[in-house]
Amino acid sequence: MAEAKKLSPFQQKMNDWYVDHLVRISFVEKYMFVHHLQIMTKAGLSIVSSLHVLSQEIENKKLKKVIGEIKAQVETGLQLSEVLAKYPKIFPPIYVSMIGAGETAGKMEEALAQISNQMKKSQQLTSKIRGALIYPAVIMAAMIGISIFVVFYILPKIMVMFEETSVELPLATKILIWITKFAQGYWWLILIVIIGAIIGFNRLMKMPNFKRAVHTLSLRLPIFGVIFKKVNLARFTITLSSLLASTIPIIEATRIASEVLGNVIYRDNLLEASESLKKGEPLSEILARYPQTFPPMVTEMIMVGEQSGKVENMLGELSEYYSNEVDATMNNFTAIIEPVIILMLGVGVAGIAVAVIMPMYTLAQNV
Repeated sequence: MAEAKKLSPFQQKMNDWYVDHLVRISFVEKYMFVHHLQIMTKAGLSIVSSLHVLSQEIENKKLKKVIGEIKAQVETGLQLSEVLAKYPKIFPPIYVSMIGAGETAGKMEEALAQISNQMKKSQQLTSKIRGALIYPAVIMAAMIGISIFVVFYILPKIMVMFEETSVELPLATKILIWITKFAQGYWWLILIVIIGAIIGFNRLMKMPNFKRAVHTLSLRLPIFGVIFKKVNLARFTITLSSLLASTIPIIEATRIASEVLGNVIYRDNLLEASESLKKGEPLSEILARYPQTFPPMVTEMIMVGEQSGKVENMLGELSEYYSNEVDATMNNFTAIIEPVIILMLGVGVAGIAVAVIMPMYTLAQNV
């Protein structure tokens, strides 16, 4: 059997650069890593042995390399959580903290099971949202494509006929002619403006005050504001219940939970709550100060959990409730958004129809 060709130092460097910078680790691969690690530890294998087996089975070159590095460092005596903390882009702080709590309590297998469960719930929530957005995205893409086709191929042929007549054209037709000519003559400028607007908006979103203003507005939008609130509440309750079930102190758990939320307002509220918890205030009373983001049902159920000593159970019930709410809302999202899409299509078609038919009617009268 021929030996594998040995890479030159330059080729090895290029290969390492490709693996480090271009190879991506999917969420499914991360989930399978945690899930398999949990199964192996449950079966009685040591962490080092489990990592060795996984490093042989994983097909993703980047993840294989990372697992090999983790195994080597764990063999030197470092805790798994300490090593994973060195790879924040692959293993977020929430998972590192849960593993650290499992190591401290001697319940690594339970900690990995909690992480696996939390990852599954988060992915299900994300999948529901993405699935609901496919239909509007396809419709919007079709509308843009049809609009480009009409402006560049259909309208120019019709507009030529109107321009050759001496009849005074209605205002709607003049506007349509101007739009058609501008789009044909300055399409590159329109493209630059669109790209510039996207880049500019992304840069502005890096400014804390602008981002906070946008996120505040998003929570107040009709229809969408309710959806954003439910999604953030679902993520908050899923994360916090998993962290508390992993025996992580509530102060630290609240701080970590804030990091997984996409909305800055929710994040700021939870960071402030984390600081207030240090003073001995109950979480339910703290969150009750933010009725716009945490409705009474959330604070009251947390209060019941605090009184019974089962906060994580109440949060688990809340996470299930809000996950179901998001699921129901996303399932009905198509029905909610359809009237808006139909209205936009109707206005566009009506505008073009008026601009084209009115001068034709005038020409017919003059014949």
